[in-house]
Amino acid sequence: MPGLRVIAGEFRSRRLKAPRGDTVRPTPDRLREALFNVLASSIEESVFVDAYAGSGAVGIEALSRGARRAIFIERSRTAALIIRENLAALEIDNRAELIVGKAATILPRVNADIVFLDPPYALEREYEQALTALGEITIRLVIAQHPSRTQLPAQYGNLHRTRILKQGDNSLSFYGFSS
Repeated sequence: MPGLRVIAGEFRSRRLKAPRGDTVRPTPDRLREALFNVLASSIEESVFVDAYAGSGAVGIEALSRGARRAIFIERSRTAALIIRENLAALEIDNRAELIVGKAATILPRVNADIVFLDPPYALEREYEQALTALGEITIRLVIAQHPSRTQLPAQYGNLHRTRILKQGDNSLSFYGFSS
């Protein structure tokens, strides 16, 4: 995918590789920029999870903007190799962990501050599985990227939606923990 790059921070304008084909749908630059504008005050020193990571662009952006650590969860071994290459090219492997497997089963065991979910849109059940699993544990903030035409529920267990940011065909639903 031409044009995939880090938008701001330590690795600003650095190019990233992305898996070929239509199995990965990278988060558009404008939407990624909007996401990190919202997260600006909470990203510093956080542990950030990029679930359904694809190229790893969102987690790498988090590291570029000051996250202490990023955890990448990706099922595709091909995409996981691309993430490894991107991390190595930026020399940030020591600040990252890559887990190859099904996100919905891995997420409940991950200790993080912020979780970003971007499952393939064709796998709508993944939203339900991942958000339900996260609603059972204590996570400060969960953001789900989804088609604007898809309305996600306002609550999953202890997670309550606090905001929806729409940008064209894509939306970001923000969920916060409440007991």
